[in-house]
Amino acid sequence: MCGRTFDGRTCRKRGEHLCVPRADHAQAFAEEICVHTKDRWARRPFILAPWQRDEVVRPLFGEVRWDDEAGCYVRRFRIAWIELARKNGKSELLAFVALYLLVGDSVESAEVYGCARDTDQARLVFNVAARMVRLSPVLSRRLRVIEHSARIVDERTNSVYVVVPSDALGNLGSNPSCVIFDEVLTQPNGDFWNAMRTGMGTRLEPLLIAATTAGNDPASFAKAEHDECVKIAENPARAPHRFVYLRNLPEDADPWDEANWHLSNPALGDFLSLAALREEALEARNDPARENVFRQFRLNQWVSQSSRWMPMHLYTACTGSTRENPEDLRRELAGRVAWGGLDLAARLDLTAWCLIVPDGIDGHPSALWRFWLPEAGVQFLDERTEGRVSRWAAAGWITVTEGEVIDYDRVEADIVADTALLRVADISYDEWSGEPVRQRLEKVTVDKIYPVAQT
Repeated sequence: MCGRTFDGRTCRKRGEHLCVPRADHAQAFAEEICVHTKDRWARRPFILAPWQRDEVVRPLFGEVRWDDEAGCYVRRFRIAWIELARKNGKSELLAFVALYLLVGDSVESAEVYGCARDTDQARLVFNVAARMVRLSPVLSRRLRVIEHSARIVDERTNSVYVVVPSDALGNLGSNPSCVIFDEVLTQPNGDFWNAMRTGMGTRLEPLLIAATTAGNDPASFAKAEHDECVKIAENPARAPHRFVYLRNLPEDADPWDEANWHLSNPALGDFLSLAALREEALEARNDPARENVFRQFRLNQWVSQSSRWMPMHLYTACTGSTRENPEDLRRELAGRVAWGGLDLAARLDLTAWCLIVPDGIDGHPSALWRFWLPEAGVQFLDERTEGRVSRWAAAGWITVTEGEVIDYDRVEADIVADTALLRVADISYDEWSGEPVRQRLEKVTVDKIYPVAQT
């Protein structure tokens, strides 16, 4: 049996399964004790929408597994990732989770932490939870809200819900039973996340839950977590302790088709206005900068930059395929006419070399790339890319040279090899620090090498 009794009922099933009494208990806490806090729904019972109830709350709190160390059943999920477009009720859902694990989970000395980039961001969920407490007849008798220190206290069990911004990382001595992460896309790296996660080790049924909207930085910590969650959604056995709820509109879907909007906006037509999305879509369709915002915040699509000069669907139509091994592509393109471009760096940036072959594979233009980076630059950029540069180097996409500065002899040797393989018509190069290399290349490669000003 699961071992925990809710409302006099104990689940009789064995093995990993959905414990109905646990799922019912979490749902009942939301709908019978919590209340809405805003607009025309304020003070009404927090009745979960079907997608909130069946796709998030019941599986998240009802799925259990057997724990050999503890000798009992525990919740299956220790980490939860919820990714939705804006204004789909993420803050209200997180507020319910915070209060449930503060007072509804029967844990003594529970520690619930509301985490975000800064105090103002972290207080967004706290403010909703505090309002829920004040408006709920049951919670207002049980819990005490301490507004000035952003705390909610349950004195009966010595439990607390407190706001913690990321800049308080050095002061943490926490033992979280629950961590609420709001808008992970604003985190500069994974340090805060990892500090809170590793603090949960002594708890029997901890939960780290993150809710976020898609971001615009493909090298961010949040994007790395998103990519991992996509893999888990496709293969739950990859991380059975992680709960994933992703509502992202695919990149190849028509962003202007209203039938597609519900995928990233499950609350559409309920408490999210369809008219508002129509107005924003109308403006975004004719303005690339607004299109980017619409895609990120309303369609929950990960974008590459905060503004665009070119609509993304036109850019996507121009993209091709990537070869796993660039050497194979070089052999396929041997002997063809190409044009080269060179951008040199010294210490902490990539030196890049590109050959464009107009008559490439299957009659389409092809691009051959090389990147070089000194060892010092790998360490510097790893700290800013969550270690991606080392992984790219290990995969063969970046050539790492010894020392503190780039090895121009290696750069020259690789370029000479490429110009011997293809018929390079000319090379353009960035004027900054490029003159010494230009003089060397003219002696051993093509004689048509032209500077390109950074303006």
